[in-house]
Amino acid sequence: MLDFIAQIPIAVWVKEFTDWLTEAFAFIFDPIKNQGGDFLDWTSDMLVLIPPIIVIIIVAVIAFFLTDKRIGLPIFTIVGLWLIYNQGLWEELVFTFTLVLIASLLSILIGIPVGILMSKSKTAEAIITPILDFMQTMPAFVYLIPAVAFFGIGMVPGIFASLIFATPPTVRFTNLGIRQVSRELVEASDAFGSTGSQKLFKVELPMAKSTIMAGINQTVMLALSMVVIASMIGAPGLGREIVSALQNANVGSGFVAGISIVILAIIIDRFTQNLNK
Repeated sequence: MLDFIAQIPIAVWVKEFTDWLTEAFAFIFDPIKNQGGDFLDWTSDMLVLIPPIIVIIIVAVIAFFLTDKRIGLPIFTIVGLWLIYNQGLWEELVFTFTLVLIASLLSILIGIPVGILMSKSKTAEAIITPILDFMQTMPAFVYLIPAVAFFGIGMVPGIFASLIFATPPTVRFTNLGIRQVSRELVEASDAFGSTGSQKLFKVELPMAKSTIMAGINQTVMLALSMVVIASMIGAPGLGREIVSALQNANVGSGFVAGISIVILAIIIDRFTQNLNK
């Protein structure tokens, strides 16, 4: 019986809608693609110009103070970053870090206000929650398709795909953290005549800081994973080395690039966790 039902042309509708979006909003997409790409290239070039030894020392010093002057993370940072430099992957590391940094900052700038909105409005929470579910359950590779359609190939579509993939944790954890703030504290702030902004910035956000930082940590890690995948659409960095190794069946190069990504991921993860402390 099902054979007699005509196929619904969902793929055709989506393609036509995407083509329409690309043409109708070209005045937005084109400047982002061109100027955004130039900014990302400039940022990466500036970071590459800094001697690696100086970068390693600075990062190690920051790690030393972030961990209350313990030497475990600084030593790992020095050894790990030196190993990446020794393997000739320093420039690729800088490109990957630039992509992760920009994607994470954009995700946080978008995610925290949206999370605050969800915490203040049940209607907004009911509307936004299914969207977040969709964003988190969609396979990561699927985000590469609209990214290429809107921005072509390169660093900008990698940022776009990472932004969509990595934003939900910050939104969810911000909403959760604010909703978990003690009702007694909120009522006390109301009793003292606090305005809505005073209550938000002096009571709710400080009390929800640990939960929000946990969401930010997850966002940064997701951005890193997506940036690696985005190498398939021309985003530079360590992910490109893995794709090249896969195409050429070069196990050694793939392993070195993979270890470099692991080192970067551990350093970023420990930094964000210690920032919360």
